[in-house]
Amino acid sequence: MIIAHIIGGLGNQMFQYAAARALSVEKNTGLFLDVTSFESYALHQGFELNKIFSADFKTASYSDIQKILGWQAPAVVRSILHRPRLAWLRKTTLSIEPSFQYWRGVQDLSDNTYLSGYWQSERYFKNIESIIRKDFSFKLPMDNENSRIANLISNTEAVSLHIRRGDYVNNSAYSACSLDYYHAAISHFTHMNKPPTFFIFSDDINWVKEHLKIEHPHCYVDHNNGAASYNDMRLMSLCKHNIIANSSFSWWGAWLNANNDKIVITPKSWFNTNNHIDDLIPPTWISL
Repeated sequence: MIIAHIIGGLGNQMFQYAAARALSVEKNTGLFLDVTSFESYALHQGFELNKIFSADFKTASYSDIQKILGWQAPAVVRSILHRPRLAWLRKTTLSIEPSFQYWRGVQDLSDNTYLSGYWQSERYFKNIESIIRKDFSFKLPMDNENSRIANLISNTEAVSLHIRRGDYVNNSAYSACSLDYYHAAISHFTHMNKPPTFFIFSDDINWVKEHLKIEHPHCYVDHNNGAASYNDMRLMSLCKHNIIANSSFSWWGAWLNANNDKIVITPKSWFNTNNHIDDLIPPTWISL
């Protein structure tokens, strides 16, 4: 069996699941999710995959983890073994992501593997894209307001625009995208034949209204909060094109967009660290 350690916000959970799902398909074995870390995780909305998407998400028991990892099964032991200098101690069945870039070693893993990492590249699951899209189909009907917005999106040359601030404002690893980035991205669409309508999503919509001046038709989407926040991703995916932030949340909103002619604009810089994002950005997307 393949067991995936799941943690983080919705976008991170989706990357972790997708990479593990691809490995389980390749190895023709079952997939189980270790969600125990959410017992002490206060950020975001907790474990969300099973609440939002239609796939059958099976959770791993401690005995499942122990079957694969033996004495390395306890969370505290695995946490210690994340240290690179202790890699030699890890069982071959414990696969800890070695770097942010795509890791070719995933192809050599066995059919009994515990995956720990973020795995943020579609290269891990591109070969089962149709399966991932089916697994990540939204299972709950939209409420009236989201249905109204979805109808507007379907009747316009809709471009989603996502601005993430929130925890990024005071986070040393990330920085919120600049206004210059968004103006350049908007300009890319205003030169097209069909006039665009921008659907604007943000965790700080009041800041956006005050600072980002848009002279083109636009709609602020500001009603999806808390446990309903995932609906912003759903609405992004219905747009014809996407302007994303340096955020896995809007990354998935753009990736789930099924428009074959979509244009996705992404920032060149995602981190304040030395992480290289070449494998994070699909080759057809445009970096500004």
